[in-house]
Parts: sequence; structure tokens; C-alpha cells
Amino acid sequence: MTNERPSGHEQQKPLLEITNLKKYFPIEKGLLRRVVGYVRAVDDVSLSVYRGKTMGLVGESGSGKTTLAHCVLRAYDLTEGEIIFRPGDQEYRLNELEAKELRQVRPHMQMIFQDPYSSLDPRKTVYDIVSEPLRLNGATRDAALDQRVRDLLEAVGLDYRHMKRYPHAFSGGQRQRVGIARALALNPALIVCDEPVSALDVSVQAQILNLLSDLQAQLNLTYLFIAHNLRVIQHICDDVAVMYVGKLMERARTDDLFRNPRHPYTEALLSAIPIPDPDRPLPEQGLEGELPDPANPPPGCYFHPRCRYAQAICQVEAPPWLETEPQHFSRCHFARELPLQGSI
Repeated sequence: MTNERPSGHEQQKPLLEITNLKKYFPIEKGLLRRVVGYVRAVDDVSLSVYRGKTMGLVGESGSGKTTLAHCVLRAYDLTEGEIIFRPGDQEYRLNELEAKELRQVRPHMQMIFQDPYSSLDPRKTVYDIVSEPLRLNGATRDAALDQRVRDLLEAVGLDYRHMKRYPHAFSGGQRQRVGIARALALNPALIVCDEPVSALDVSVQAQILNLLSDLQAQLNLTYLFIAHNLRVIQHICDDVAVMYVGKLMERARTDDLFRNPRHPYTEALLSAIPIPDPDRPLPEQGLEGELPDPANPPPGCYFHPRCRYAQAICQVEAPPWLETEPQHFSRCHFARELPLQGSI
């Protein structure tokens, strides 16, 4: 895949640079566990994330978003490809690091999980949960540790006087704030947000999103933000990458992608955004069919069985990764020609 070229203020090197990343899971059968195929969870993805920015990952369930995030965090070993991480003056090739070296890098990468109910240990107090990264990494201790936990809880909008309580005493939104405080404990350069508001009430979602935005501005944080809700992506992300069956289908600035999509899959996703207008007709370009099996994807363009614009070439030839406009990329044979409809 062609690497994206930085422009304007992005002449700096990216904080996170993913090149031709592949993650295949073997399919084993029989008593001898013979490998008979592979699930192509992430298939040749290249992506750059710049310091202080938010890169959104969108797509249907099973498109490979979370697997890509786990590869970035090295929770999974890569099948192929390269991940370069630049948290400071040093440059790390994450795909080459052994376990001991990874332990030195991981404080710079943290994760906010989807479910605030299952991501917090119910046997530990809030103090124990937030202080654990600091204690494990020897970052601080004693009175300084107590003060750091207080500062973190106040930063996410929680009362430090409640830090001896257990997670069950808090609401979903408050629990997610605890998870955010834990992620901030070691001053990470990159935070992976895996559907951080999807399990929360709508009224609470906005509070958490605004908190993440405020923290980013204050601490110069960088987010890799995974979500299904495109309005959430539009609200918080600077750039958006659209995934389908493990491949990137489109990548652009957020405003540009919502206003001028260059891939039929993106158009279909945008058309599904609910509009609070009872007089507005239902969209005509909704998706039909199901996500293909990543162990046996269709030939040519993976999206062609569900694409209303598909032509003969789409069934036999994989489309190239095209730059249709500056910093706007699409994987479609007709990316420059189709009259696709956006959403504002």
C-alpha cells in the first residue's frame, strides 16, 4: 500500500507509523491441528497517526478495527508488516521488540476499554486501580503516589475522597472516568480508545467525549479511536480510516470524508446515520447482505458483492489505493468518478 504523505503542519514524523500490517489467525482442524486456512483479520494496512491528533477507525463489527489496535499494542504478534512508534526522541520498531524491551515501551501506550463494568477489577478500590500502573512501573510511591492518584481523579472529574470505594459504587460514566484516570497514570504518548462510550447512556457519552477532548488539549494526547457511531467519530476525530474485512477502504480528514466520501462503503455507512427529521425520506443506498468471511473473502474488490456501483472489473481485480485528492485515499476502481453522497 502507498504510504500517506504528510502536508502542512504534519511535516513532522508521525507518532505512530503502521506499514503493510497483516494479522492472520490460523484455522486448525483434526487431531493433529493441521492448518487448513487463515482468517485475514488485518490485511495489508498502512496508517499514520500524528502527535496531538485523533485518528478514528470505523467499520462494521468484524472489520478488523480492534485486532489492528491490539497489534499496535503488541497484544498480538504481527504476521507481517512494521509498526514504528516515536513517543519521544527515541524510535521503536514495535514488531521487532522482545518481551523485555516491550515492557519499557508499554508505559507510553495505554488503552481505554469499551465496557467500564468488566474492565475494572471489582475486588480492588479505585485507589488500587489507578495506582497500580504507577506501582508496577516504580513511577512514584508513598505520599507522592497518593497525591498522584488524587490529581488523576480530579483531572477526570471524580472526587478523590471516594477513592477507597469499589467500582460497584459508581455509575457507568464514573467507572469509565476511573478507566481514563488509569490510562493517564503514566503520561502516555498514545491512548487507544476501543469503543469508549458505546456502553454508556447517550447523555453520558457527550460528557466522556468532552472530557477526552479537554484532556487531549491539556496534555497533548494522541488517540487511536475505535467506534461504530459515526457522529461520535465526527465530533472527536481529526482523521478517519474506514475498514472492511481487514482492509482500509478509505482514509481522509474527518470533514472531507463526511462531506465528500470516495468509496461506496463509506457512503453506505454515512447514509445509516439517523437524521432527526420525520419528513426526510429514508436513504436508498443502505447496505444489503452480510460482511464476507475473512477466511474466504471474495475475489477482486472485497466489497463488490454488496456494492450497487460494482462493475465487471470489481469482481476480478483488486482496486489500488488511490489518492483522489490531497490526503484523501480510497480503495475503489471508480473513486474519482462516482457521484457519492456525503452527510453533514
